[in-house]
Amino acid sequence: MIVRFIGRRSRVSAFLYGVIFMFMLSTEACFDSAHFLSGYHGKCSNIHGHRWKIIVEIMRSTLDKDGQTAGMVTDFGNLKRDLKHLADEFDHCLIIERGTLKQNTLDALYDENFNIKEVAFRPTAEEFARYFYFRMKDKGYLVKKLTVYETPNNCAAYTEEI
Repeated sequence: MIVRFIGRRSRVSAFLYGVIFMFMLSTEACFDSAHFLSGYHGKCSNIHGHRWKIIVEIMRSTLDKDGQTAGMVTDFGNLKRDLKHLADEFDHCLIIERGTLKQNTLDALYDENFNIKEVAFRPTAEEFARYFYFRMKDKGYLVKKLTVYETPNNCAAYTEEI
């Protein structure tokens, strides 16, 4: 499909033909942590670590008109900072699904001053993709897709229909 760009009129024509124009930005952050999958029958039932990588893709149909961010979707510095802040919450910790360890085991880990992060979901790449998607959305971004790499070759993504 060829769409000719002649100001506002083209936007109306494009809309009528079902074409939506979007600007997209992407950034990534990493964290190192350990986890295990309770109830899983295999190697992942044991505590093991990953270098997780989070990639967020945001979108917007317009660019800022004024100020420091004129001509931008958002300041890349802010986007990177917000994603890094979320990644840092999980950096160098043991991620545990709430309710999967005996209380005395959990207490012993806390007594040893281990950095424990309890989550309300099974700590899989799929669940993390959904978790980080909504955390970035809560920060005001129109998130197109959130991808989490558990290993350099294996990733999961979460998106919503718009």
